Amino acid sequence: MSAVADALPTARSVSPTWARFKDALRRHPTAVAIFAPWLGTVDPQALSLVKRLRPPQAEYWFGTDMLGRDVYSRVVYGARVSLTVGLAVAIFSTLAGLAIGLVTGFIRWLDAVVMRVMDGLMSIPPVLLAIALMALTKASIENVIFAITLSEVPRVTRLVRSLVLTLREQPFVEAATAAGTGIPRTLVRHILPNTVAPLIVQATYICASAMITEAILSFIGAGTPLNIPSWGNIMAEARSLFQLKPYLILLPGVFLSLTVLAVNLLGDGLRDALDPRLARRM
Repeated sequence: MSAVADALPTARSVSPTWARFKDALRRHPTAVAIFAPWLGTVDPQALSLVKRLRPPQAEYWFGTDMLGRDVYSRVVYGARVSLTVGLAVAIFSTLAGLAIGLVTGFIRWLDAVVMRVMDGLMSIPPVLLAIALMALTKASIENVIFAITLSEVPRVTRLVRSLVLTLREQPFVEAATAAGTGIPRTLVRHILPNTVAPLIVQATYICASAMITEAILSFIGAGTPLNIPSWGNIMAEARSLFQLKPYLILLPGVFLSLTVLAVNLLGDGLRDALDPRLARRM
């Protein structure tokens, strides 16, 4: 009996973790794209001209393209590119916008200067700004991430700044300033914790927006290079065959739409979970 009792805590400690993992995969199935090499895929760049333009069938689940490449493998590997770009842009733009927004929102004389720069960046559509930046560099995933991040930073900065403008008038912040607390300590200890929840929600929408922007850039030839399959360049290569083989564009387009929808739903769920006002209503 003692041996069984000793084993019970271990079983209880492992089971919830595995249950949460399975629940996460169920809610966001595109996350399995990180396991692309083990999902029945082949080399997404392998050519086979004798097997080109085959319709979806048992051997090729999504068919083959004009060069005989397996569309299923290319779509799965393309998911990795989109998720990588989306997550990287969300992280980098959130961190940069957080740092700039905290400082500009708390230091009044710096606010007027920095925010005019941010307004100037926001006056340019994100896609056009990303295209201009990509035109100055070579096509690569790293440059795509940098270009999209730069276009998203002003939006995060304005969000954080608006939060800081409200928080700096609160009694607990005024008390800390009156007690002689320095600006860095006040920002980190009193302001920053109150901006985390809105930032997490904003990051999910940035992730979804970044995936769409990456697909647009790749579609027009200004994003990831052609030797790296992404949903954008998969659709771009097949656009001339849309009327004959619509599945070549339809399948990656559906996956892109579902992924963006899943990320947006995640943002809605996080907003409901992190907003105390909504929690009290429920």
